[in-house]
Amino acid sequence: MPIAAAGTSPLLAWRDPVYILACFAGIIALGLVLVQPLLIGGYLSGLSAYRGRRIHHWIGGALVVAVVVHVGGLWITSPPDMIDALLFVSPTPFSPWGVIAMWAIFAVAALAALRRRLGLRAQTWRIVHMPLAIIIVAGSVVHAMLIEGTMETISKAALCALVLAASVKVMADLRVWRKRTTSREESIARQ
Repeated sequence: MPIAAAGTSPLLAWRDPVYILACFAGIIALGLVLVQPLLIGGYLSGLSAYRGRRIHHWIGGALVVAVVVHVGGLWITSPPDMIDALLFVSPTPFSPWGVIAMWAIFAVAALAALRRRLGLRAQTWRIVHMPLAIIIVAGSVVHAMLIEGTMETISKAALCALVLAASVKVMADLRVWRKRTTSREESIARQ
């Protein structure tokens, strides 16, 4: 829906194809941020927990690609604006939020790719991943809401609300902040 609404934006009329591609890559990235908690929480019917996690990894890779296309396209169309954004000196209020979310996405992707090599246990991975995921969600939503651009306001607000709701629901349902116990600790606790 947000992509279709953005496709009718009058702001695209005089834009270069690279800029338009960059804008749509940003919209797709926000949509992928919505899919991620739904996958990991098991809310998409027909997927086992294992398949949901596997697809979560692939969608994470697609999210990185979408962000690279978004930032790369904006860099091509306006390098000075992107330099200002990346250096946190841009006068636009939405820029720092997007840059922070971008670096958090890159950090999660790098850690996921190196997880085995670094020997990160599941609990350590959760401790690192969850704060970064919160930064990604919050930064992406604030970035999108502050931009007055291609995305239509109502569909943008609805997508952002869904991203927030899905993320909060998954964190609450999976009790991500609760300390995980080992099976040995559970058996001792039952005695």
